[in-house]
Amino acid sequence: MDGESAATTASGASAADARELITSVGVWYHVIELGGGLVTPGWFDLRPIVEKMPWPDVAGKRCLDVGPWDGFLSFELERRGAASVLAVDIGDAADWDWRLDLRVSGPAAMAGGGSTKTGRGFEVAKELLGSKVERRELSVYDLSPEQVGSFDVVVCGSLMLHLKNPIGALEAIRSVCTGHFLSAEQIDPALTALRRGGAAARFAGGENGQWWIVNSHGHRRLVASAGFDIERTTKPYAIPLGSSHHHAGEKARPRERLQQLTDRMIVGGYGVPHAALLARPGRIEG
Repeated sequence: MDGESAATTASGASAADARELITSVGVWYHVIELGGGLVTPGWFDLRPIVEKMPWPDVAGKRCLDVGPWDGFLSFELERRGAASVLAVDIGDAADWDWRLDLRVSGPAAMAGGGSTKTGRGFEVAKELLGSKVERRELSVYDLSPEQVGSFDVVVCGSLMLHLKNPIGALEAIRSVCTGHFLSAEQIDPALTALRRGGAAARFAGGENGQWWIVNSHGHRRLVASAGFDIERTTKPYAIPLGSSHHHAGEKARPRERLQQLTDRMIVGGYGVPHAALLARPGRIEG
């Protein structure tokens, strides 16, 4: 039996079949290892930074991943021994918090000219990994105990910058979190360096589906404002770009190179600047 037909994934799929499934996904957001040397061509590669995140003990816990896209963090929860994992995400890119003038062109651009329906990458990764993670189409704003129950651990990565109402979303997350909340968000390195002792944010105005990019202190204040007590924080770090990122292979302009060098000095590497924290729902008086 040659290498192309040999079973290489946890699901028993051959390398040829697995590659065909991977290719069937129009846009991969996450770089995900699927076994047998197969890796998805994602926009962002969380593998080098996953251990920098302040993970709680998830073994035997009921876990929730909010805004999973292709599910890297969902599958990481499962790999770490979670008893069950639910991933909730919108069902169509058109349901993002788009700026008014981008509500038609934005989803089409995000989909790369293909279907704006979400979840195909998640489905393929789940199949090839032989995963038991469940995915449900639901907006973060609609999270509630009545809709999904409660969870020992909730994780959410790189979502708040895309929301018009991040505090409302965090309050919805708090309503279903009974244990730990791990939040990882994109930050503005310059504001982080210049405003170390105070919360600050850059208003992106909905460009490229981004609204608010906070500094590290601003990230902490957002989460605390939604009723969480923060237990641990990380230093800023950079999420490397994957091979499918739209800048991959392009030459950076002089201004972009200067920004990259500045970011590298602050976050210690090239990529998208992030910070993460671990929190618990705080006690609300009254």
